[in-house]
Amino acid sequence: MITSWLILAALSPLLAVLLLLVGLRTSASKAMALSYVITIVAGLAVWRMPIRTIIAASIEGLAIAASILWIVFGAILLLKLLIEGGAMQRIREGFSSISSEPRVQLVLVAWVFGAFLEGAAGFGTPAAITAPLLVALRFPPLGAVTLALVANSTPVAFGAIGTPVAIGLVQGLNQGGAGEIPAGLVERAAVTAAGIDLLVGSFVPFVLILIYSRIFSDERTWRSGLGYWRFALIAGCAYTLPAFLAVSFLGPELATLSGALIAIMIVVPIARRGLLLSPALVGARGTIHPVKTSSLSLLHAWVPYLSLTVLLLLSRIELLPFKEALQTVTIGWTSILGTSINASVAPFYLPGTMFVIAALVAIGVLSLENRKIVRAGRATIKATMTSGLTLAAAVPMVRVFVHSADNGVGLDGMPMALAGLAVDAAASRWPFFAPFIGAFGSFLSGSATFSNMTFAAFQLTAADQGGLRPDIVLAAQILGASAGNMVSVVNVVAAAAIVGLSGREGAIIRLTLIPMLGYAGAVGLFAMFLMSITT
Repeated sequence: MITSWLILAALSPLLAVLLLLVGLRTSASKAMALSYVITIVAGLAVWRMPIRTIIAASIEGLAIAASILWIVFGAILLLKLLIEGGAMQRIREGFSSISSEPRVQLVLVAWVFGAFLEGAAGFGTPAAITAPLLVALRFPPLGAVTLALVANSTPVAFGAIGTPVAIGLVQGLNQGGAGEIPAGLVERAAVTAAGIDLLVGSFVPFVLILIYSRIFSDERTWRSGLGYWRFALIAGCAYTLPAFLAVSFLGPELATLSGALIAIMIVVPIARRGLLLSPALVGARGTIHPVKTSSLSLLHAWVPYLSLTVLLLLSRIELLPFKEALQTVTIGWTSILGTSINASVAPFYLPGTMFVIAALVAIGVLSLENRKIVRAGRATIKATMTSGLTLAAAVPMVRVFVHSADNGVGLDGMPMALAGLAVDAAASRWPFFAPFIGAFGSFLSGSATFSNMTFAAFQLTAADQGGLRPDIVLAAQILGASAGNMVSVVNVVAAAAIVGLSGREGAIIRLTLIPMLGYAGAVGLFAMFLMSITT
C-alpha cells in the first residue's frame, strides 16, 4: 500500500503539466497552485515532512522565482524598448539581408546565436533573447517560443563555462552517499556525452526546420523542409564537432562557447551565399532581400544586445575579477527557520540585472522619448505580473518536492522515490531510461545543473548495482538533463511571458514534448549501443 502512495504522491508535481497537456481550460497559475497544494499534502501525509521544512522550501522557492522573474522583467523591458525605438525592425532587416528564407534565419538565430548565448550566460537567457528575435523576424509567437526552447537543448549539456558538468555533476557525485568517485570519471562521462551528442545533437537544426515547416510555415508540410537537410546538418556539426573536440582536449568549460563561435564563422557565410541549398530554393528565396525601411543603422540597433552579451561574458568568465566582485553583494537567509535550507540572491550578478542595464543603454542609444519609455514600462509590468503568479506557485512546489528527503519516516525524497521505481523496473535496460531521469530533473528545476546535482549520485549507484559502465550512464544523465530544458515549466513560463503568450504554456509544452522525448530516446538508444559493444 505504501508503494502505491509513494507513486501517487511523488507524481504530484506532474499533475499541473498533465492538466495543461490534456487541454483543460486551466491557467498555468491555477494548475501550478493545485500541484503545489498536492505536493504539500503528500509531504505531510506520506513523507511526514516537518512543517518548517515545507515553509523553508517554499521561501527558498520564492527567492528563486523572484530571480527568474527579474530575468523576465529585464528581457521584456529590453524587447519593448527596442520595438518602440525601431531597433527590432532594423535587426529583422539585418537577418533578412543574410537570407530571406525563414528556415535559414531560424537556424542562425535559434541554433547558432542561441548556442553562443548559452555558452556566454546560460540560465534561461538564450530563449529570452532568441524568441523575441524570431518574433521580430515575423515568426508566430507560439512558433518562436517552441523553436527557441527546442534549439536550447544540445548547448545546455555543457552550458555556461561547463557549469552543468563542472559544478552540477561534480557536486552531485560528491553528495548523496555515492562513495568514492573513481578518478577521471567526470572527464570520461563528459567526453562520452559529447560523443553521443555528435550523433544526436547534430540533427537538432534539421528537427527545427521540420517542425517549422510542418506546423508554422505557410506550406504546413514536411516536404517543404526536406530540401534544407544539407544546410541543417552542416549547421549542426559546425557546433557539435568543435564542442566534442573542446571537451576531449580542453575539458567541458569552453565546449559550448567555442562550438558556438566556430559555428558562427561557418554557418553565417554559408547562409549568406545560399550554399548547401538546392538551386530551386536559392533561386526562389535566397536572392530576394527586403528593401531597408528603417533609418537606424544596423550597428545602433544591435548595440543594446551587444552590450548585454559583453556584460554577460565579463560577469561569467572566471579569469576576470568581475564575477567575484558581483557575487560579493548578496541578499539571503541562511538556515531558514532552523533548517539546512538556504536562500540567497546576488542581485548584481543576476542576468536580469544585465538585461536592465542593456535596457538603459537602449534608451540612450535609441534616444527614446518619455512617452515611449512609459509605454514600454507599462507593457512590461503587465506581462511580468502575469507570469509572476505562475512562478510563485511553480518554483516553491519544486523546492518542496526536492526537499522531501527531510522527512520523519526515513523515506527517500520524492525525486529519488520515482527514480528508484524506474531503475527497479528497467534493470539491465537502464542506459536507455537514464536520460529520461535527467530530463525529469530539468523539467522540475528548469536547470540542467540542478538535474545533474540531484540525480548524479543516484545514476552512479544504479550503474554500480547493474554492473554498467558509469561513464555511459552519467553521459546519458548529462544529455537527458539538456533535453529536459525543452519542457521545463519554469523556462516555458518565462519564455511565454516575454513574447506575450502567458496562458498558452500548455500549447507550448505539447509542441516541445515530442522533440524532447525523441532526443532523450535517441540518447538512450546510443547509450545502450555503447554499453553493448564495450562491456
